[in-house]
Amino acid sequence: RARAGRMSTLPSSVDVAIIGAGAAGLGAANALKNSGLSVLVLEARDRVGGRAHTIMASPDVIFDVGCGWLHSADENSFVKIAEQLGFEINKSLPPWRERAYGKAFPQDDRDDFIRALDAFYDRAEQTAIEAGRSGRDVAASLFLEPGNRWNPMIDAISTYINGCELDSVSLLDMDAYEDTDINWRVRRGYGALIAAYGAACPLALNCAVTLIDHSGKRVRIETSRGTLAAGKAIVTVPTNLIADETIRFHPALPAKVDAARGLPLGLADKVTLALAEAEALPKEGNLRAATMRTDMGTYHLRPFGQPCIEGFFGGRFARQLEDAGDGAITAVAIDEVVSFLGNDFRRKLKPLAESRWAHDPWARGSYSHALPGHAGDRAVLAAPMDGRLFFAGEATSPNFFSTAHGARDSGERAAKEVLQTLAKV
Repeated sequence: RARAGRMSTLPSSVDVAIIGAGAAGLGAANALKNSGLSVLVLEARDRVGGRAHTIMASPDVIFDVGCGWLHSADENSFVKIAEQLGFEINKSLPPWRERAYGKAFPQDDRDDFIRALDAFYDRAEQTAIEAGRSGRDVAASLFLEPGNRWNPMIDAISTYINGCELDSVSLLDMDAYEDTDINWRVRRGYGALIAAYGAACPLALNCAVTLIDHSGKRVRIETSRGTLAAGKAIVTVPTNLIADETIRFHPALPAKVDAARGLPLGLADKVTLALAEAEALPKEGNLRAATMRTDMGTYHLRPFGQPCIEGFFGGRFARQLEDAGDGAITAVAIDEVVSFLGNDFRRKLKPLAESRWAHDPWARGSYSHALPGHAGDRAVLAAPMDGRLFFAGEATSPNFFSTAHGARDSGERAAKEVLQTLAKV
């Protein structure tokens, strides 16, 4: 028996097929709810949420394996959704700049680092304003001050924000990102919120799409569970799946594939470690060292007061650790935390869970960044094709790319584009 909203067999035909049940696909499905159209969301995984996924890592630790922060919370559409669905929002400060813990990063050094980081962003922003007029796009790494001792750490910060080092980041794209600096969290997990948001959507799980044939009057979609026809299709999959042609288009769409290649997914991975005798450490602390290298983790002590430490790794370092195999991220995190807090901490830390997004076949990374010279590719990827194929996903968001709410809003935008084409008929 199919569970409510979940199809046990594929219908032969629908008005709108949505490919991908992440925040974008669910945003599109929810926006089409009362349209009178038959809609089906096709999802390769056995769950909804895509790169948002909450697990119980242990009986007393909730862990967001994917996105965890409601970024730009004052403009984040999931805030209202959380309130409607009865999800409690935590508005206390994020641990990034404040609440440094321990002696690994003394305050004077920290202040000096923040000054260098802010100066980097100021230089980049100034140039972006000028470059915006001329349309000349360059790598963000050009705005590192030559010889500044903090450059490797500024690059490390980029791996957390962009999922990659600054040499791979488009200056114009970095500048287009809107961050209101207000960051909140969902106590029960961002992934849990997004799953609840998708609960009533018509879904086909374990249904991987391989081909979108738009040569005929209706769009023919080949999946691992059979073929269906659709009047229109909304494609919301991560850019790497389009770039790798895991999903193929017939006739081919070289402009879409090229745009997806200009917007690869960087990598940001997370790990959570169980912490015995947790009260010895502060709640919501921030642990980082002045390591002066890009290959470093950053740690969130006792998120929500839970008995755990959450670690964060990005860019080439995260990729190296993922490639080293299961548990490599955890092992490095434990070693690094012990090096900051002392050897007696080793017995207090136990592995709970880690993400390996590059090795997830349906993500192949964490979130998109534009390569230098490719800031314009977001608009290219987002553009509808001949009134039948529509595109959404965080990579298509002009200003909130790399976020779950940017993805959700893009799904809603694509749904409106679908309705506009129908209104013209």
